[in-house]
Amino acid sequence: MGTLVYGSGNLRVEFDDRVLAHIQAVVGVKVRRNERFFLSWFDTRAVGDGRSAAWIAPEIPLAFRFTTTAQHRLNRPWVEAMILAAGSSAGLVLTQEPDTGEPVVSEDNSVKRHDRS
Repeated sequence: MGTLVYGSGNLRVEFDDRVLAHIQAVVGVKVRRNERFFLSWFDTRAVGDGRSAAWIAPEIPLAFRFTTTAQHRLNRPWVEAMILAAGSSAGLVLTQEPDTGEPVVSEDNSVKRHDRS
């Protein structure tokens, strides 16, 4: 499980490395274009069984930490669909690759909020 580290590190969200690689590709395209959007995902019961969202913008630091060194082959139709979704008023709501259409759920206890003093 890789980790998306948002902002100053107060929000860390774990995703499968393959999903995280696709998120990274989409964020790279959008940020290079100086575009902003919401990134949303569905949480498990362990973290509230709801939906979380983060505002993605060029001025907000993001880090992608992968648990493997493998370079995941990207599913181009999925990346293109994600880029289109990110441009919508709803933003990018993560879903599984196009063949299943199931929402991507973060792993148990994956949303970790850390207060910095």
